Amino acid sequence: MSASNGSNPVQDYLIDAWQRWVLSLDTLRERGNTYFEHSARQAPNVLQFQVELISDGRKLPRPVNYCLVRIIPPESAMLDPTKPPVVVVDPRAGHGPGIGGMKHDSEIGVALAAGHPCYFIGFLPVPVPDQTIEDVCIAEAAFIAEVAERHSQAEGKPMVIANCQAGWQIMMMAALNPTLCGPILLAGSPLSYWAGHRGENPMRYLGGTLGGTWMTALAGDLGAGIFDGANLVANFESLNPANTYWEKFYNVYSKVDTETKRFLDFETWWGSPVLLNAGEMQWIADNLFVGNKLTAGTIRTTDGTRIDLRNIRSPIVVFCSWGDNITPPPQALGWITDLYESERDIVLSGQTIVYALHASIGHLGIFVSGKVATKEHEEFVSCMDMIDLMPPGLYEAVITEVEPGTEHADLIQGRYLFSLEARGLDDIRQICGADNDDRKFATVARVSEINRSLYDTFVAPVVRSVVTKGSAEAMRQSHPNRMRFAMFSDRNPMMRQVQGLADAVRADRRPVTPDNPLLAMEHAASAGIAMFWEGYQQMRDLGTEIAFLGTYGSPFLQALVGLDPRSADDSRLAGRDLLREAVEARLQAILEGRFEQGGVAAVLIRAVIYIRFPEGSVDERGFAALKAVRAAQPARNRISWADAKKLIREQYLLMLMDEERAIKAIPALLPETKKDRRAVLEAIRNVVNARGALSVEGTRRLHRIEALFTDDITEEPETKVANA
Repeated sequence: MSASNGSNPVQDYLIDAWQRWVLSLDTLRERGNTYFEHSARQAPNVLQFQVELISDGRKLPRPVNYCLVRIIPPESAMLDPTKPPVVVVDPRAGHGPGIGGMKHDSEIGVALAAGHPCYFIGFLPVPVPDQTIEDVCIAEAAFIAEVAERHSQAEGKPMVIANCQAGWQIMMMAALNPTLCGPILLAGSPLSYWAGHRGENPMRYLGGTLGGTWMTALAGDLGAGIFDGANLVANFESLNPANTYWEKFYNVYSKVDTETKRFLDFETWWGSPVLLNAGEMQWIADNLFVGNKLTAGTIRTTDGTRIDLRNIRSPIVVFCSWGDNITPPPQALGWITDLYESERDIVLSGQTIVYALHASIGHLGIFVSGKVATKEHEEFVSCMDMIDLMPPGLYEAVITEVEPGTEHADLIQGRYLFSLEARGLDDIRQICGADNDDRKFATVARVSEINRSLYDTFVAPVVRSVVTKGSAEAMRQSHPNRMRFAMFSDRNPMMRQVQGLADAVRADRRPVTPDNPLLAMEHAASAGIAMFWEGYQQMRDLGTEIAFLGTYGSPFLQALVGLDPRSADDSRLAGRDLLREAVEARLQAILEGRFEQGGVAAVLIRAVIYIRFPEGSVDERGFAALKAVRAAQPARNRISWADAKKLIREQYLLMLMDEERAIKAIPALLPETKKDRRAVLEAIRNVVNARGALSVEGTRRLHRIEALFTDDITEEPETKVANA
């Protein structure tokens, strides 16, 4: 292949444009053929790793089309059996399985590179008849329990990475099984579907514009009890028509010599829609998309158990992005203010919540982008044991590049410093905005219930009587999201000559030089077309929002569906749970007797919290120093990570209850010999100094701790002090 450099720029451009057109057409032909080949497999997926089947969900007591596989590590991976296993859970939102391992530098690859055994929970394209969302949650719990049993020697419970729609599903599972999981990472996962900013998040209006979920029921009936995931994919694509109808294909056309493989890899996953039982999709639409019942705590299992996300005891890490138009940060984080009224509620619930905000990455990039999101995933995985040991509370993860001169850089893994900054609920409220549209969405929920009842009573019997399995399958195969693959495949006789023509072009490829004026005109024309679609999108979204707010903001309609105009709508907020509050009160009563208990480990943790936590920030250097202190202990005396987690949580709560009493109790917990006391004090100094110079207040607090030891111990090298 050589660039055209003839004297006629018009001729050069026309040859290149024609060749690119042929090669682009051949790329679409390959995409179509791959679609049929991929769909014909029994368990199609896009994982780039070898796997071993561990558990088939179809063989469980309540069978589902999910399965658990072990990722067979490549030869270059050095796994550490003491590290907790990582379980990546696939999103079942219309497209096929495998997104978490679509690239070697995706979530699975990052976990393997960090030395963690890795597992994957995926699904088959066709559901088991009559399986429910509850059945899937039960299966996921069984899978994670199986992983934990296989790694009983690991220092920690399995870490779970849940992508997109898998996030709310794993949260439900964890709420029903509070002690099963280690840290849970929610990547682009929507949990608060009503949240969002006006003018920015149009997808949350979809339920209202459709009149509720009756159309979901209609789609399920037309599918003979099956909901076609191609409908969900089509909804996602409609969010960005410029990309869907132009930019994606022009990107291939303009870079056909280099872009083909990436395009085909992505389309293999995105373009292979799977199926759901109609009952599953209806449950999702009624309870989540329109009802927003998960964070309100109004969902119950078949045996009457209420699903309350406040029961989760695993640390929860939320990774979201302002560039994500499918799960914007308000929908990823709004559940926090739905569940908790204050930061103290989070602490008393024993919950650790960490969130990280990316400025620009898109929804799919959160899972698979090797250039943008790998940094965050690497830091989350490498520092997850640090997060697991954090006291309860709300934190923001801040990841910064290590700069020259950074103190104690030897305690930092890789090129980035991972820090946790204490945050409050006002920070979450600022992210979620103050549009106060909850009453409008509550009106949508009421309208949806009415329309659904009307549909079920008068329309559904007629539809079900005329639909057959054959007609349902014909409708699925004629869906535009499938037809676009078939029409460009070799099954279309008009496409069968394209391969030979493309081979001839590749043999004599003559790309135009980058400075060709006609090529510049082409790029400008493409930008204009994209701008047209973007303008259409903005006008469409604005019109949708105005219609939504005007319709469901009507006091007449709100009164008509039974909303009391005299009361503020709080239907999305979780109510009080007196039983849990009683448990929390009992815990506080137990803690009253723990101030003078705990020994040397309690002294170390209590002192570190006292000295450093008022700063509102911790980073991995202090944790690395703490790990070094633990590693230096004889194995028989070394505290386990599980016990360390309980101890840190206990000491933090004691400090919140009565800081003065907790500090004054330290002398009673010290070892008897001066040598041992000196060792404890040195360990405290090492940990608190690990992240650099102490503030003036931190230095004052350290001196106070030193004064609690014997006088001869305090004659140590001076502690570094930051400039006032």
